[in-house]
Amino acid sequence: MNPDDFQQYDGLIFDCDGTLADSMPVHYVAWHETMSRYGIEFTEERFYSMGGMPSDKIVAMLASEQGVSVDAVGVADEKETLFRTLIPRVRRNQGVCNVAVAYFQKKPMAVASGSPRTVVQEQLAILEIAELFQTVVASEDTQRHKPEPDVFLEAARRLDVQPERCVVFEDSPLGFRAAESAGMAWVDVR
Repeated sequence: MNPDDFQQYDGLIFDCDGTLADSMPVHYVAWHETMSRYGIEFTEERFYSMGGMPSDKIVAMLASEQGVSVDAVGVADEKETLFRTLIPRVRRNQGVCNVAVAYFQKKPMAVASGSPRTVVQEQLAILEIAELFQTVVASEDTQRHKPEPDVFLEAARRLDVQPERCVVFEDSPLGFRAAESAGMAWVDVR
């Protein structure tokens, strides 16, 4: 990924999990272990297709589909707590991080994620890139989540950049749809 390819944009917006952070395999470990405790099947293929969706919504959807009664928020909290113990295993997605480093203090940049703020901030800290971004928009900052555009629109608003002047770095189809709905260009970082 060549940083020079993004000079035409006024704002850069980065997803966290699977984009800045090579965290998706670690998230899957936490998901698999947590969901297994409740008898809920969550295949790796399905996991990757739901990237960007808040955890409680994933739990509620899977539990409903499989006829399992659980406290979706409680199970999601368990999964996030387990993931947080595994964060030291997370590594940088170096190509994407190189873009962020290249534009530090040159262009407004934000992180826009479907994860809770604490999880995003802990990952950015472990990756030593937290200081690169003017703002972080997390799951608790919007009512609607990917594939809805709200997280990206809120990031653009906080950066004071028109949405059509932003580019989104993403790793999931839900995120691509959200960026398109926001009127933003997007880059598939997979």
